[in-house]
Amino acid sequence: MAKNKKIPVKPTPAEKLLSPLQEFLQQEASSGILLLVFTLIALIWSNSAWNESYHSFWENKLTFGYGDHELSKPLLLWINDGLMAIFFFVVGLEIKREILIGELASFRKAILPVAAAIGGMVFPAIIYIAFNQDTIGRSGWGIPMATDIAFALGVLALLGKNVPVSLKVFLTAVAVVDDLGAVLIIAIFYTTEIAWISLGIAAVLLVLLAICNMLGVRNLLVYSILGIGLWLAFLSSGVHATVAGVLLAMTIPSRARINDKEFVKHSRAILNEFEKSDEGDEYLSSTQRSAVQTLEELAEHAETPLQRLEHDLHPWVAYAIMPVFALANAGVVLGGDFLSPLTNRISLGVIFGLIIGKQIGITLFSWLIVKSKLADLPEGVNWQYIYGVSWLAAIGFTMSLFISRLAFGESPSLETAKSGILFASLVAGIAGFFLLRGTPQSQTASEN
Repeated sequence: MAKNKKIPVKPTPAEKLLSPLQEFLQQEASSGILLLVFTLIALIWSNSAWNESYHSFWENKLTFGYGDHELSKPLLLWINDGLMAIFFFVVGLEIKREILIGELASFRKAILPVAAAIGGMVFPAIIYIAFNQDTIGRSGWGIPMATDIAFALGVLALLGKNVPVSLKVFLTAVAVVDDLGAVLIIAIFYTTEIAWISLGIAAVLLVLLAICNMLGVRNLLVYSILGIGLWLAFLSSGVHATVAGVLLAMTIPSRARINDKEFVKHSRAILNEFEKSDEGDEYLSSTQRSAVQTLEELAEHAETPLQRLEHDLHPWVAYAIMPVFALANAGVVLGGDFLSPLTNRISLGVIFGLIIGKQIGITLFSWLIVKSKLADLPEGVNWQYIYGVSWLAAIGFTMSLFISRLAFGESPSLETAKSGILFASLVAGIAGFFLLRGTPQSQTASEN
């Protein structure tokens, strides 16, 4: 992906002061690093002398509304049901973009990452079930199916030029399909009782959103208001509220009002008018101000609402929502018997499901698709790279933690599952990094 060109303007003192932070946030690995930092904070806090404050803090209730119309939930649920709905909204935008113009836009391009993702979901679930078929932990079969895209891409970014760009594209496409699978699993299998009236209201709101799209409505305030209503309807329906985020994303307009040629043509005319009106003053003339405003409107029309929202919300998700989620959910009490939960069937199912299941599923299904001539390996990618990526895909973390809470609620099994997720993600990240770093770049896909 091409990077945005920097505009040559003189930085302010504040911008100079903040430039190291800005440079860090622009690095591809930064979101994964930040996620790791907040995970460590959660672990230290939950295992410190103030460990009781860790759990009690997230149980504090936050209330919105007035009078009889109030919505009161613990802070933890506002994060898991509210902020994560925004996370899933951005996931939905990414899925829609990939289907329209990305790696999932055609059968030939999509079949390899789709098959790899399916294999990477099926085998972990089978392995987990083999460990927990007749235990209280059987409902956690969806936990090892997930992949944490931020951590996985963060590790890949640390390798820099040691891996081809096409490998990052492949991993991203696999993770996008994996996220879609996670959403379907949450909606279908982790829904308890359904309130049909609320679900009916959600359906009506979804139809209204689709109609707005078809009528060409581009005011994001309209989609925001209807989207909040959709989230509230799902919140009381029994279907997890985060599903509303993905469904809302599917209704966001994905077409620009003007094409690139029209944008260039009109922009040149506006800039010519701006240049003719230049009087050499520090302040803009009324004609120049009008030209600038027209150019701003033109730029807005040239960008689709889908692209604009994804661009604007991605930093908030990567650098605020996901770290806060990790802080609230990754607090596992280690103690002196930390290894004992790792011998539990639940944690063993998670560990072997993520580490072994992802390896087998992604590598085997990719090999079958390539050998059947339905797709080719991406340019510059060999089977060692695919195998290394299968390790990175075993970093479940965010999505695995999310599904584990849906599966086990506040039962003791939740802590056991968390231990397995943290252990497996740590091993997978380290192993994947060294496997990919040791892969010879001279070996191309054509040589394998």
